[in-house]
Amino acid sequence: MRSSVEIYNVRTGETRIVWQTAELVEAPNFAPDGRYLLLNGDGRLYKLLLDGSRRVEEVDTGFAVTCNNDHGISPDGSQIVISDKTQFGKSTIYVLPIEGGTPQLVTPKQPSYWHGWSPDGKELAYCGIRDDLFDIYTIPVAGGEEQRLTQGEGRNDGPDYSHDGRWIYFNSSRTGLMQIWRIHPDGSGLEQVTHDNYGNWFAHPAPTNDKVLILSYDPDVFDHPRDLNVRLRMMDMDGGNLTTLFELFGGQGTINVPNWSPDGDEFAFVRYFPVSD
Repeated sequence: MRSSVEIYNVRTGETRIVWQTAELVEAPNFAPDGRYLLLNGDGRLYKLLLDGSRRVEEVDTGFAVTCNNDHGISPDGSQIVISDKTQFGKSTIYVLPIEGGTPQLVTPKQPSYWHGWSPDGKELAYCGIRDDLFDIYTIPVAGGEEQRLTQGEGRNDGPDYSHDGRWIYFNSSRTGLMQIWRIHPDGSGLEQVTHDNYGNWFAHPAPTNDKVLILSYDPDVFDHPRDLNVRLRMMDMDGGNLTTLFELFGGQGTINVPNWSPDGDEFAFVRYFPVSD
């Protein structure tokens, strides 16, 4: 499988390829200064420079060498958050300096899969599996008690904050097919945002706080597997004007984590191509 890391401009509707590799890489985050993308591959993290050199630099993640595709960068650009299972055998959330270093434990309970960083930099949002229930949680970046926002109504996953901090968007199967919902960080104001015949995942609000990007599967697809024909769609914050931007071969790894450019003009994603013998 060949990975194609690409950037889509929402103003021009044009896509540009920034890097292609025969290795499996996933889940690009834009750096807050826009200078590079952060990706994972084979359990490690990498910086893909956007200066035209296409240079790739491995990030030192210390003992954490089985990082999955749930990673991101703090709003001030000083820290990286990772989800890694090296230490406990299940996905666990850690933070480390942006330049790399020793990961510091955030979530003592596992498994926990990071997905969002609050705009003020103080809290993390994630999917935690507790007693076989997939729910949305938040926790202070410094660690502490996790706050549970959903209560086991279906599978709940993929939380990401709006950029005004008022909402956490997430996907839930509580009404059957996976749809996008949102809830206030204090657990109030639960609302369903999409109501259609697609399996909708990974809602990422734009920094401009006017649009939300989602990934949509055909209705017969369970979970969020890779290597399928999917579509990237964009909508208003309340779910209105939901429009398909384009279709692609992808799924898992395409946009699992926040992927908008700092100015909200672009987003990064990964497209996959089968490699013939």
